[in-house]
Amino acid sequence: MSANPSQAKIFHALHAPGQFLILPNAWDAGSARLIESCGAKAIATTSSGLGWSNGYPDGSAIPVAVLASAVAAIERVIGVPLSVDVEGGYAGDPDTVGKNVAAILDGGGIGINIEDGNDPPELLVRKIAAARRAGDHAGDALFINARTDVYLHALVPKERMVEESIARAARYRAAGCDGIFVPGAIDPPAIEAIANAVAPLPLNAMVRPGLPDAATLAGLGVRRLSAGGAIAMSALSLTRTLAVAFLEKGDSAALVAHIQGVTYPALNALFKRD
Repeated sequence: MSANPSQAKIFHALHAPGQFLILPNAWDAGSARLIESCGAKAIATTSSGLGWSNGYPDGSAIPVAVLASAVAAIERVIGVPLSVDVEGGYAGDPDTVGKNVAAILDGGGIGINIEDGNDPPELLVRKIAAARRAGDHAGDALFINARTDVYLHALVPKERMVEESIARAARYRAAGCDGIFVPGAIDPPAIEAIANAVAPLPLNAMVRPGLPDAATLAGLGVRRLSAGGAIAMSALSLTRTLAVAFLEKGDSAALVAHIQGVTYPALNALFKRD
Protein backbone atom coordinates (compact mmCIF):
# COMPACT_ATOMS: atom_id res chain seq x y z
CA MET A 1 0.00 0.00 0.00
CA SER A 2 1.17 3.55 -0.66
CA ALA A 3 -0.15 7.08 -0.44
CA ASN A 4 -2.72 8.21 -2.99
CA PRO A 5 -1.43 11.22 -4.99
CA SER A 6 -4.97 12.52 -5.52
CA GLN A 7 -5.58 12.46 -1.76
CA ALA A 8 -2.38 14.44 -1.25
CA LYS A 9 -3.63 17.10 -3.68
CA ILE A 10 -6.99 17.24 -1.91
CA PHE A 11 -5.27 17.67 1.45
CA HIS A 12 -3.10 20.51 0.19
CA ALA A 13 -6.18 22.21 -1.27
CA LEU A 14 -7.92 22.02 2.12
CA HIS A 15 -5.20 24.37 3.43
CA ALA A 16 -5.53 26.98 0.69
CA PRO A 17 -6.13 30.64 1.60
CA GLY A 18 -9.77 31.15 2.51
CA GLN A 19 -10.14 27.58 3.78
CA PHE A 20 -10.58 26.55 7.42
CA LEU A 21 -9.91 22.87 8.11
CA ILE A 22 -11.22 21.26 11.29
CA LEU A 23 -9.56 17.97 12.20
CA PRO A 24 -11.18 15.85 14.96
CA ASN A 25 -8.21 13.54 15.52
CA ALA A 26 -8.73 9.77 15.40
CA TRP A 27 -6.88 7.07 17.33
CA ASP A 28 -7.68 3.88 15.42
CA ALA A 29 -9.52 2.63 12.34
CA GLY A 30 -12.87 2.55 14.10
CA SER A 31 -12.71 6.11 15.38
CA ALA A 32 -11.37 7.32 12.01
CA ARG A 33 -14.26 5.79 10.08
CA LEU A 34 -16.81 7.13 12.55
CA ILE A 35 -15.31 10.63 12.41
CA GLU A 36 -15.30 10.50 8.61
CA SER A 37 -18.99 9.57 8.65
CA CYS A 38 -19.68 12.73 10.66
CA GLY A 39 -18.48 14.83 7.74
CA ALA A 40 -14.74 15.26 8.34
CA LYS A 41 -12.96 16.33 5.15
CA ALA A 42 -9.73 14.68 6.30
CA ILE A 43 -8.52 12.50 9.15
CA ALA A 44 -5.54 13.24 11.37
CA THR A 45 -4.22 10.93 14.05
CA THR A 46 -3.46 11.84 17.64
CA SER A 47 -0.16 10.42 18.85
CA SER A 48 -1.43 10.01 22.39
CA GLY A 49 -4.70 8.30 21.50
CA LEU A 50 -3.12 6.08 18.85
CA GLY A 51 -0.35 5.10 21.24
CA TRP A 52 -2.82 4.23 24.00
CA SER A 53 -5.04 2.24 21.63
CA ASN A 54 -2.00 0.12 20.75
CA GLY A 55 -0.76 -0.26 24.33
CA TYR A 56 2.00 2.37 24.37
CA PRO A 57 2.37 5.68 26.23
CA ASP A 58 2.56 8.94 24.35
CA GLY A 59 6.05 10.32 23.87
CA SER A 60 7.72 8.48 20.97
CA ALA A 61 7.27 5.05 22.58
CA ILE A 62 5.27 3.34 19.84
CA PRO A 63 7.40 1.27 17.42
CA VAL A 64 7.31 2.66 13.88
CA ALA A 65 6.17 -0.72 12.53
CA VAL A 66 3.15 -0.67 14.88
CA LEU A 67 2.35 2.91 13.89
CA ALA A 68 2.64 2.12 10.17
CA SER A 69 0.32 -0.87 10.62
CA ALA A 70 -2.23 1.33 12.40
CA VAL A 71 -1.96 3.89 9.59
CA ALA A 72 -2.62 1.18 7.01
CA ALA A 73 -5.65 -0.03 8.99
CA ILE A 74 -7.08 3.50 9.09
CA GLU A 75 -6.37 4.16 5.41
CA ARG A 76 -8.17 0.95 4.47
CA VAL A 77 -11.51 2.11 5.91
CA ILE A 78 -11.59 5.81 5.02
CA GLY A 79 -11.96 7.66 1.74
CA VAL A 80 -10.53 11.03 2.78
CA PRO A 81 -6.90 12.17 3.18
CA LEU A 82 -4.98 10.88 6.19
CA SER A 83 -2.35 12.88 8.09
CA VAL A 84 -0.25 11.20 10.77
CA ASP A 85 1.28 12.62 13.93
CA VAL A 86 4.85 11.27 13.91
CA GLU A 87 5.87 13.16 17.07
CA GLY A 88 9.61 13.90 16.62
CA GLY A 89 10.01 11.34 13.85
CA TYR A 90 10.94 8.52 16.27
CA ALA A 91 14.66 9.12 15.87
CA GLY A 92 17.32 11.73 16.52
CA ASP A 93 19.03 10.97 13.24
CA PRO A 94 17.36 12.77 10.29
CA ASP A 95 18.11 9.96 7.84
CA THR A 96 16.29 7.51 10.11
CA VAL A 97 13.42 9.97 10.37
CA GLY A 98 13.24 9.95 6.58
CA LYS A 99 12.97 6.15 6.58
CA ASN A 100 10.26 6.31 9.23
CA VAL A 101 8.30 8.84 7.19
CA ALA A 102 8.64 6.56 4.16
CA ALA A 103 6.99 3.79 6.21
CA ILE A 104 4.07 6.13 6.97
CA LEU A 105 3.75 6.93 3.27
CA ASP A 106 3.76 3.22 2.48
CA GLY A 107 0.89 2.81 4.95
CA GLY A 108 -1.18 5.40 3.11
CA GLY A 109 -0.49 8.63 4.98
CA ILE A 110 -0.22 11.77 2.84
CA GLY A 111 0.63 14.25 5.59
CA ILE A 112 2.58 14.37 8.84
CA ASN A 113 2.94 16.48 11.94
CA ILE A 114 6.54 16.57 13.12
CA GLU A 115 7.62 18.47 16.23
CA ASP A 116 10.71 20.07 17.72
CA GLY A 117 9.83 19.28 21.34
CA ASN A 118 12.74 20.11 23.61
CA ASP A 119 15.32 19.65 20.87
CA PRO A 120 17.08 22.59 19.20
CA PRO A 121 15.30 23.92 16.10
CA GLU A 122 18.32 23.01 13.97
CA LEU A 123 17.44 19.35 14.42
CA LEU A 124 13.86 19.75 13.22
CA VAL A 125 15.16 21.69 10.21
CA ARG A 126 17.18 18.63 9.23
CA LYS A 127 14.29 16.26 9.95
CA ILE A 128 11.94 18.31 7.76
CA ALA A 129 14.46 18.15 4.92
CA ALA A 130 14.71 14.36 5.35
CA ALA A 131 10.92 13.99 5.40
CA ARG A 132 10.68 16.08 2.23
CA ARG A 133 13.20 13.84 0.50
CA ALA A 134 11.17 10.78 1.53
CA GLY A 135 8.03 12.30 0.05
CA ASP A 136 9.78 13.28 -3.15
CA HIS A 137 11.29 9.81 -3.50
CA ALA A 138 7.84 8.25 -3.12
CA GLY A 139 6.44 10.66 -5.70
CA ASP A 140 3.93 12.07 -3.23
CA ALA A 141 3.18 15.69 -2.39
CA LEU A 142 3.69 15.01 1.32
CA PHE A 143 2.15 17.73 3.52
CA ILE A 144 4.58 18.52 6.32
CA ASN A 145 3.05 20.33 9.28
CA ALA A 146 5.93 21.60 11.41
CA ARG A 147 5.03 21.84 15.08
CA THR A 148 6.91 24.01 17.50
CA ASP A 149 6.43 23.41 21.21
CA VAL A 150 7.46 26.88 22.33
CA TYR A 151 4.12 27.31 24.13
CA LEU A 152 3.37 23.70 24.97
CA HIS A 153 6.72 23.13 26.67
CA ALA A 154 7.32 26.75 27.76
CA LEU A 155 10.67 26.77 25.96
CA VAL A 156 11.19 30.49 26.53
CA PRO A 157 9.73 33.07 28.94
CA LYS A 158 6.12 34.02 28.21
CA GLU A 159 6.98 37.46 26.86
CA ARG A 160 9.21 35.89 24.21
CA MET A 161 6.91 33.09 23.04
CA VAL A 162 5.44 34.91 20.03
CA GLU A 163 8.87 36.04 18.86
CA GLU A 164 10.40 32.59 19.30
CA SER A 165 7.49 30.83 17.59
CA ILE A 166 7.80 33.14 14.59
CA ALA A 167 11.57 32.70 14.42
CA ARG A 168 11.31 28.91 14.48
CA ALA A 169 8.48 28.94 11.94
CA ALA A 170 10.67 30.91 9.54
CA ARG A 171 13.39 28.28 9.80
CA TYR A 172 10.97 25.41 9.32
CA ARG A 173 9.42 27.13 6.31
CA ALA A 174 12.87 27.54 4.76
CA ALA A 175 13.47 23.83 5.35
CA GLY A 176 10.43 22.94 3.27
CA CYS A 177 7.41 22.55 5.54
CA ASP A 178 3.88 23.24 4.28
CA GLY A 179 2.22 24.40 7.49
CA ILE A 180 3.05 25.67 10.96
CA PHE A 181 1.54 24.22 14.13
CA VAL A 182 1.78 26.17 17.40
CA PRO A 183 -0.18 24.22 20.03
CA GLY A 184 -0.76 26.00 23.32
CA ALA A 185 -1.14 29.51 21.90
CA ILE A 186 -4.59 30.75 22.98
CA ASP A 187 -4.23 34.54 23.28
CA PRO A 188 -5.90 36.21 20.25
CA PRO A 189 -3.23 38.90 19.68
CA ALA A 190 -0.48 36.27 19.84
CA ILE A 191 -2.33 33.95 17.46
CA GLU A 192 -2.92 36.77 15.00
CA ALA A 193 0.70 37.89 15.12
CA ILE A 194 1.94 34.37 14.46
CA ALA A 195 -0.60 33.76 11.68
CA ASN A 196 0.40 36.99 9.92
CA ALA A 197 4.10 36.19 10.25
CA VAL A 198 3.89 32.64 8.87
CA ALA A 199 1.58 33.53 5.95
CA PRO A 200 1.15 32.34 3.28
CA LEU A 201 1.69 29.04 5.13
CA PRO A 202 -1.41 27.96 7.09
CA LEU A 203 -1.30 28.22 10.87
CA ASN A 204 -2.64 25.25 12.86
CA ALA A 205 -4.13 25.78 16.34
CA MET A 206 -5.00 23.01 18.80
CA VAL A 207 -7.90 22.68 21.22
CA ARG A 208 -6.98 24.02 24.65
CA PRO A 209 -8.99 25.56 27.49
CA GLY A 210 -9.51 29.22 26.62
CA LEU A 211 -8.91 28.85 22.88
CA PRO A 212 -11.28 31.04 20.82
CA ASP A 213 -13.94 29.35 18.70
CA ALA A 214 -13.45 28.46 15.05
CA ALA A 215 -15.03 31.61 13.65
CA THR A 216 -12.82 33.81 15.81
CA LEU A 217 -9.73 31.80 14.94
CA ALA A 218 -10.47 32.15 11.23
CA GLY A 219 -10.72 35.90 11.71
CA LEU A 220 -7.30 35.87 13.36
CA GLY A 221 -5.77 34.11 10.35
CA VAL A 222 -5.78 30.48 11.55
CA ARG A 223 -6.54 27.98 8.77
CA ARG A 224 -6.48 24.64 10.61
CA LEU A 225 -7.85 23.53 13.98
CA SER A 226 -6.93 20.17 15.55
CA ALA A 227 -8.60 18.39 18.44
CA GLY A 228 -5.31 16.76 19.44
CA GLY A 229 -5.95 14.06 22.05
CA ALA A 230 -9.10 15.70 23.42
CA ILE A 231 -11.65 13.42 21.76
CA ALA A 232 -9.66 10.27 22.56
CA MET A 233 -9.28 11.37 26.18
CA SER A 234 -13.00 12.13 26.41
CA ALA A 235 -13.85 8.71 24.99
CA LEU A 236 -11.51 6.98 27.43
CA SER A 237 -12.88 9.07 30.30
CA LEU A 238 -16.41 7.96 29.49
CA THR A 239 -15.18 4.37 29.15
CA ARG A 240 -13.71 4.56 32.64
CA THR A 241 -16.92 6.02 34.07
CA LEU A 242 -19.06 3.32 32.49
CA ALA A 243 -16.71 0.48 33.42
CA VAL A 244 -16.53 1.58 37.07
CA ALA A 245 -20.32 1.87 37.32
CA PHE A 246 -20.86 -1.47 35.59
CA LEU A 247 -18.35 -3.25 37.80
CA GLU A 248 -19.94 -1.81 40.92
CA LYS A 249 -23.61 -2.42 40.09
CA GLY A 250 -23.89 -4.40 36.87
CA ASP A 251 -26.70 -2.02 35.87
CA SER A 252 -27.60 -2.59 32.22
CA ALA A 253 -29.91 0.43 32.03
CA ALA A 254 -27.19 2.84 33.12
CA LEU A 255 -24.78 1.36 30.60
CA VAL A 256 -27.01 1.50 27.51
CA ALA A 257 -28.31 4.98 28.41
CA HIS A 258 -25.10 6.45 27.00
CA ILE A 259 -25.58 4.90 23.56
CA GLN A 260 -26.94 7.92 21.72
CA GLY A 261 -27.12 8.82 18.06
CA VAL A 262 -25.91 5.41 16.86
CA THR A 263 -27.29 1.90 16.56
CA TYR A 264 -25.55 -1.43 16.16
CA PRO A 265 -26.70 -1.81 12.54
CA ALA A 266 -25.62 1.74 11.66
CA LEU A 267 -22.19 1.32 13.21
CA ASN A 268 -21.68 -2.07 11.62
CA ALA A 269 -22.67 -0.69 8.23
CA LEU A 270 -19.85 1.87 8.38
CA PHE A 271 -17.36 -0.94 7.92
CA LYS A 272 -19.08 -2.86 5.16
CA ARG A 273 -17.45 -2.37 1.77
CA ASP A 274 -18.86 -3.28 -1.61
